[in-house]
This record gives sequence, structure tokens and C-alpha cells, in this order.
Amino acid sequence: MPGGYMWHARTTETNSTGSAAGSPAASTRSRTKAGWYPVVALTVDALGVGVPVALTLAVERQPNAYTGALVAALSWVTVRALRRRYTRRDLGESRGSLPVLHDWLILLGVLAVLRAAADLRHPALLCLAVLLPAPVLTLACSKLTWRHLVAARRKAQVVTRVLLLGEPTAAGDVAEHLAGRTEHPYVVVGVVAIGEGPVRTGAPVAARLGVLPPESADGDTCHVLTAARELEADVVLVAAGPGMAGERLRRLSWGLHDAGTELALAPGLVECAVKRLETTSAAGLALLRVAPPLRSGVQPVLKSVMDRAGAALGLLLLSPVFLAIGAAVRLGSQGPVFYRQVRVGQGRAPFVMWKFRTMFLDADARKAELERSNEHDGLMFKMRRDPRVTRVGRLLRRTSLDELPQLINVLLGSMSLVGPRPPLPEEVARYGDVELRRLAVRPGMTGLWQISGRSDLSWDETVELDLHYVDNWSFTSDVDVMARTFRAVVDGRGAY
Repeated sequence: MPGGYMWHARTTETNSTGSAAGSPAASTRSRTKAGWYPVVALTVDALGVGVPVALTLAVERQPNAYTGALVAALSWVTVRALRRRYTRRDLGESRGSLPVLHDWLILLGVLAVLRAAADLRHPALLCLAVLLPAPVLTLACSKLTWRHLVAARRKAQVVTRVLLLGEPTAAGDVAEHLAGRTEHPYVVVGVVAIGEGPVRTGAPVAARLGVLPPESADGDTCHVLTAARELEADVVLVAAGPGMAGERLRRLSWGLHDAGTELALAPGLVECAVKRLETTSAAGLALLRVAPPLRSGVQPVLKSVMDRAGAALGLLLLSPVFLAIGAAVRLGSQGPVFYRQVRVGQGRAPFVMWKFRTMFLDADARKAELERSNEHDGLMFKMRRDPRVTRVGRLLRRTSLDELPQLINVLLGSMSLVGPRPPLPEEVARYGDVELRRLAVRPGMTGLWQISGRSDLSWDETVELDLHYVDNWSFTSDVDVMARTFRAVVDGRGAY
């Protein structure tokens, strides 16, 4: 979505709520998270541990059932509070399972120590079983608040109003990137441009600063503060560039902070996970260290072990499913059960990818005549109602069961359980340097593209998600993606 449209839409919705919306009190309420977030989070966490522990220990006639339940509930809430899960800044911002899993493992350790210190005799497996509902309920609550928060931000509520400061090109790039998504809180309400030139955003240019710093430090500060107050900006975001750096930036930060206005810096890094960033200093100069992507060490070894073991186990357990699907494919249309296609893997190495056949035998020959019906904006070919797909094939695609034979590729090492989408050779032939970076890792059966909408994504969004995975991969992120894949498969959104 273009940056100008995004700004216009959000601003219109904010101002169309009536005369009360223009009052300071209404403006503050619309930019504040709902008050029920911490109440619900605390209640769900406490009851999610306390109730199962109390009921189970009471039914099992274990001693100190209610005391143990109270201690367990307080321990869970304390762990979550110490890890800042109830702060206004964090509530509703994450729907990932890994933070909850980390907290739950800490809880197990805390309760194990307390159990040993109190010399309790509750069976260890029973204690573990009654604590299992806690992370599930916490994740459900987290997803609820995340959905509510995203819906509110689509209506320009619970947002952080940003005054963007920078040279026209840099400011336009940052504004367009922020406007491309709605799940984050930042909305550009105005721009203070450094120098002349058009700014690619629908937000108004509130002021312009000279390319050279003014003689007085108050020159920049006065213009920026005036614009921030007129636009009710919560933060001044500086886009990286030589026009605002060094001494000039330092003096501006003094003026903004003395006036109680928050300052943030956009260094120009795109899709770089926070976990790879480290702040440090040298000779009084603030530095932002960016850790290189993981390509060697323990985590890649763990990924390979998980891939091979998971594929072998999956093929063994799913063998009856394979037989049933194979029979359905053969009965549904003439042709082989499996469809083999050449794809391009890590390092541009070709490999044969296995799938259950979902199309008629002449599908490849008919692709050329359907090119004009391509519903995808990039290099991939996608149609919602592709006439080449069989009746059984539609069901297999809807449920992603057609991709199960790719476990063979994972077992052989040409694919991974999690990774970028495996491209076709003709797609790779048209890749640029940016798209080729997707081939730095093994392609996957699932990935960020699948849990984010699959075929409903634009080409640019698909590339962006794949590059984010390539540069920010970790073993724990793979686990999180696989956990979220199950819901994506059940949902079926974008699968056709």
C-alpha cells in the first residue's frame, strides 16, 4: 500500500470519529492500549496455573493442594513480571511462542527448586502435567490481545505519532517502509526535510532545515519542536544521513530531550532482527554492532539433526496417510501419484522436488496459454481457480497435504523443514542480486511465507520475508515457525 494512502487513511479515520476525537483527552485515549490488557493477562496467567494445580492435587488427594496452587500461580506471575511481560510497551506486541516457552521453562526450574526445598513428594510427572495448560492459555491470551491491537491500529488507534526528520530521499524511504505495514505502532504524521526536494509520502512537510547546520543550536530545535507540537507527535524519528549527524544531531537531541520530546534514530537497516543488534561505544561514539547471520556452529548442526530426524519420523508415522492420498490421486485422475519437478536449492544447486500430483498430465503444456491469467505480481505463477488442478488436487492444496512427499527431500538433504520457498529454474534465471540471496540457505517445506499468507502475498512481500529468514535465522525461530505452521495449514489462507 502506498505510503501516502496509508497516512491519509489513518488520519481520516482518526479525525472522523467526531468532535470529541479532536480533544486532547480523546487523542490520548486513542493512542493508549486498552486498560483490560494487563488485567486479562494477569488473570489468565494466575488462573491458568492455579486452577489446574489445585484441582489435580485435590483429586489426587495430595497434601497442600491449595497452598501449592497459590505458590505455583504466584511463581508464574512473578516470572512473567520480572521478564517484563506485563509492561504497557510489551503487552499485545508479540504472538510468538518462544518467549512464553522460555518463561515456562524458568517456571519449571523455580518450582523444582521449591519442591526440593520443601521436601514435597508430589510425583514429578504429575507436576509437569498440571503445568502444561499454563503456556497454552498464556499464548491464547497473547494472540487475543495481539489481534485486538492490530485491529485497533488499522483504525489509526493505539499508534505512535512520528515526526520524521531527514533528507528528502532518506525520509521518503523510511516513510514508505513504515506505511507498508499496519501491525506496528508508528504512523508518520509529518516530515521535517533537510534541504530541498520532494518527499515521497502523503504526510505534510511541516518544515525544512538547511543542509548546513545553523549558527545557533536553537535554530534546528525550534523548528522541529514547533512541528512536533503542532502535529502532536510522540517521537521525532531521524532518518540516517549526513544532513543530521555528529555535532548537529547531538545538539538537536539536547534540545528535544530538554523539552521532553522523545528522539529515535533509523540507521537504514532493513529487516534486521533486534537479536542481531548490540549497542556499544568507542571513544565516546555510540556504535550499533550488527552480528553476522548464523552460518556455522552448534545451531546449524541442531537444524540438520532436527531436519533429518523429523523427516524420518514423519515418513514413518505418515506412511498410512501416504497410501490413502496415493489411492485418492490415482482414482481421481490418470497419471502417477507423485509429481517431480526440478527446483533450485542452496547455492543455486538444482534438485528434484517431490509432491503429490494435484494437476492433470498436460498441466505443464497448458501453462503458456494461462500466463495472461496469472494472479501473482511477481515471477511466480498462481491462479486461485487454476483449471489444470484436479478435484482431489484442490483438497490436497487446501490442506497442504500435497507437500508431504517433500519429507523425502528433507531426508536427502536438498531441503529443510523450514526455509525460503524453493524456486523454479526459470524464476531464478530472472533473479537480481537481491533475490539470489534467498538461495544462501536450503529451501524449506514451510517458512515465513507460509505462515504469513502464502499465495496471497505480493512478490515483494515474499522476497522480503525470505530475506528476513536468511539473515535472521536461528534454531529457536525454526521451532516457532513450525509451531505457527499448524495454524496456517488449518486456516488454509492463501493455499491454492
